[in-house]
Amino acid sequence: MILATTLCFRTIPTTCTTVKQQKDPPHQLNPVIPTKTKACECFDLHKELIPYEKAWSWQKQIVKQKKSLLQEHEDCPDTLIVLQHNPVYTMGTGSSENYLNFDVKEAPFDVYRTERGGEVTYHGPGQLVMYPIINLRNHKKDLHWYLRTLEEVVIRVLSSTFSIKASRIEGLTGVWVGNQKLAAIGVRVSKWITYHGLALNVTTDLTPFSWIVPCGLRHRQVGSIKGLLQEFQSSTQYAEAVKPFPDDYQLIDISYKSLIKEFSEVFNLEIHQKAITVPEFWREDH
Repeated sequence: MILATTLCFRTIPTTCTTVKQQKDPPHQLNPVIPTKTKACECFDLHKELIPYEKAWSWQKQIVKQKKSLLQEHEDCPDTLIVLQHNPVYTMGTGSSENYLNFDVKEAPFDVYRTERGGEVTYHGPGQLVMYPIINLRNHKKDLHWYLRTLEEVVIRVLSSTFSIKASRIEGLTGVWVGNQKLAAIGVRVSKWITYHGLALNVTTDLTPFSWIVPCGLRHRQVGSIKGLLQEFQSSTQYAEAVKPFPDDYQLIDISYKSLIKEFSEVFNLEIHQKAITVPEFWREDH
């Protein structure tokens, strides 16, 4: 039921510090960037499986807090949450049930209809989900700019860390390698505060995507970083470049560190890690 090329790995720093914008970075968006680097608190749960409903409630709570700060004319720092989800399907505000290849009363996983944009998608283990809860007043009050900038983060991750050439497809949202969509994006903006975000398939089991029409696109495929690397593994050059092949846990860690680094650069933010453990998370009233 509805509940509401040759590849090589680059070394990613193990700490999250401010990274200065490169002079000529690849895929430059030329975004409007504040002259002063702003702080962004980061809740790192990238190794944990968090139920979707808990994370959704947590986001809305943070958005409410940020709106209160703005009303009081107080500083409103940005927030980033990174995690994985238990298997779940989510739908956007106007999503059609025609894109579900199952009876919603007998869904294989929970299905949530949310206030984000876009059609149905799947979240599950091996997929890194980033929820930026940021004040666009500190960046650029332009939703299209924000979506393209989230795409830019992923494009840089794939290029700089995995030597995978990814791109955008005109008229569609997300990040693609050929006909395969590796990253889905669906956001909500309320009084210029963003929530929801992006999901990058790293080691994800893609089978559950076959039980829906992902993002309402019938003639497109879904891919993952692991799947692409495995496709290229048989080539001589690739085999020489990467020995041994990283396991799932390593791929998740490599991807996470790269996402944080590129997010920091593209949005010109200084990342401050906020420690939170799963037991602490459960005790919070999210």
